[in-house]
Amino acid sequence: MTDLTRALQPKDLASYIDHTLLKPEATKQHIRKLCEEALENHFFAVCVNSSMISTCSEILKNTKVRIASVVGFPLGASESSVKTFEASRAFNLGAHEVDMVINIGALKAKDYLIVEKEISDIVRVAAGNIVKVILETSLLTDEEKIKACEISVQAGAHFVKTSTGFGGGGATVSDIALMKKTVGTKSLVKASGGIKNFADAAALIAAGANRLGTSSGVLLVTGQSVKSGY
Repeated sequence: MTDLTRALQPKDLASYIDHTLLKPEATKQHIRKLCEEALENHFFAVCVNSSMISTCSEILKNTKVRIASVVGFPLGASESSVKTFEASRAFNLGAHEVDMVINIGALKAKDYLIVEKEISDIVRVAAGNIVKVILETSLLTDEEKIKACEISVQAGAHFVKTSTGFGGGGATVSDIALMKKTVGTKSLVKASGGIKNFADAAALIAAGANRLGTSSGVLLVTGQSVKSGY
């Protein structure tokens, strides 16, 4: 256990949390509750599908809680111009950040120019807003994770992120440490996928995570464990 892990208390997690609801069955009522929980617990952001950005904007207007949405989610296999338009539209609707899924197939095929251009195009339309690149680490080798991080930095992304939470597997301390070592001070790191309790969250932060994506933020900040979490 590191000094940072010992020093953290459950309530300290709030400023790291992107309070997330990306399930296809989520209704506006569910999203309203998500936003209310984010306000009550002082979470950093909510993360929702783009169809729910306007709802979040209405509820969170003039508050400090930021709105994140997803692009190319959850497969990352949409055509690049579609993903760029999706990102642009998300920002126009009121999102402050987007979490985009990398083109995993192109990365594995070593079509690195495709991967980099797609990220850089989204960074361009973001016009200074935050872009996070989801690697889906459970599908990658360590060498591919390193290359994806390097490309993301080169393309101007602000964060590299572990997982969608839909692809099997999730955030691990070893992946966060590897990603942090690769990006250094050039990018930030977001852990997401299967963050089930305070100890897991604290260990990920100690390994280098700057943000936590989870649907279980309310339980985490009260020190409770959960059976599963995004």
